[in-house]
Amino acid sequence: MTTILAFLFVLGVLIFVHELGHFLAARRHGVRVLTFSLGFGPKILKVTRGDTEYCVSAIPLGGYVKMAGENPEDPRSGQPDEFLSKTKWQRFQILFAGPAMNILLAVVVLAFVLAQGAEVFTYLDQPPVVGAVLPDSPAAQGGIRRNDRILTVAGREVRTWEDLLIEVSTKPNRDVGVTLLRDGNTVSTTVRPVGEGKYEIGNIGVLPDINPVVDSVVPGERAEAAGFKAHDVVLAINGERVVTAGQFRQFVGRIGEKETRFTIQRGNERVELHATPKDSGDGAKVGLYISDPRKSFKPGPLEAIKMSVEQNIKSSGLIFRTLAGLFTGATSVRQLQGPVGIAQLSGEAAQQDFIALLSLMAMLSINLGILNLMPVPVLDGGHILIMALEGIARRDFSMQVKEKMLLAGFVVLMMLMVTVIYNDLTRISWLERLMPWRN
Repeated sequence: MTTILAFLFVLGVLIFVHELGHFLAARRHGVRVLTFSLGFGPKILKVTRGDTEYCVSAIPLGGYVKMAGENPEDPRSGQPDEFLSKTKWQRFQILFAGPAMNILLAVVVLAFVLAQGAEVFTYLDQPPVVGAVLPDSPAAQGGIRRNDRILTVAGREVRTWEDLLIEVSTKPNRDVGVTLLRDGNTVSTTVRPVGEGKYEIGNIGVLPDINPVVDSVVPGERAEAAGFKAHDVVLAINGERVVTAGQFRQFVGRIGEKETRFTIQRGNERVELHATPKDSGDGAKVGLYISDPRKSFKPGPLEAIKMSVEQNIKSSGLIFRTLAGLFTGATSVRQLQGPVGIAQLSGEAAQQDFIALLSLMAMLSINLGILNLMPVPVLDGGHILIMALEGIARRDFSMQVKEKMLLAGFVVLMMLMVTVIYNDLTRISWLERLMPWRN
């Protein structure tokens, strides 16, 4: 139930804001709006105010604003309050207003989220210097070593760990060129990121140059008896360097109930502690809450808006690259998701807290705004493209030409919808087991 309610909330807000943009722009230019609908299909609730019928329809996967004289086949009286009676510039503003409102919503919501403050990993904005290479990983096979500074991935400069993770995650299961700085010399190699998880996120198996930090010690457990304290930095286990909290848990779980030597950094002092992990049924543990180093930030209102704009610009660039990658084969279609996937993400975010749900909403809103501007007939961007082509040709296209263009756009959109829905279904384990071609 939480998933359904979260999904309807997120989708309802995104659709309402999008259609509100069209509605307000239409009213501003004196276009008569006949219907403002959230959803498609049969109308469940409806009320009429003035010339406009406001309604909620049965299928909540979209919405629409119906304007007088919007399509050439609609009955037209030639009145100035009809959509097609307006200039191309006015019609462009009405069409553009929907996606623009989604982009604005993304900026506002993300600014609100950022203003609440958060904790982020300290290494994300640091240069991507390799702290460890996982055994048998693509990085190990490509000859990447500890202390290498990764300069480029697939020809794109990576200045931070965040840049590196984005570049690698979007290129699963294909050969990627990587440039390194090693001992003052530039070295080139090729790696093939492994697609991991249900979204096939690319990973090459490199870890940052950090060490995990003890958040707290569980009272009465073996770590407390061994002398562990909060804020201790774990350097090594049995002489083997530990880089991340995940590595720490793997090492301890693999060792089992054997006395283990932990090398700790406590202030300016290096300490050796000995403890015997306890097997709790799901792996050995010593009684520590441990995490990768983080830092807190809480920007003021203006700074939060600035950060939101910067983050949405970066997200927009990634969206365009992903879309371009679909045509070149650089982007795996497995990374696309549809309504079912969005519903799952909404439910997961809602179970965390309301801020997580708003973060998801901001991400989906910028995606919706940009995707609607794609030059595909049926979408707002497609209608804008047709108007632009008519402007260049200095004549309106015939109804037959427009119908063919809209049909082509509809076919493309349906193919995309089938793809993303198939992806969503294959991520549901019990449904995937019913697909013999995936077993």
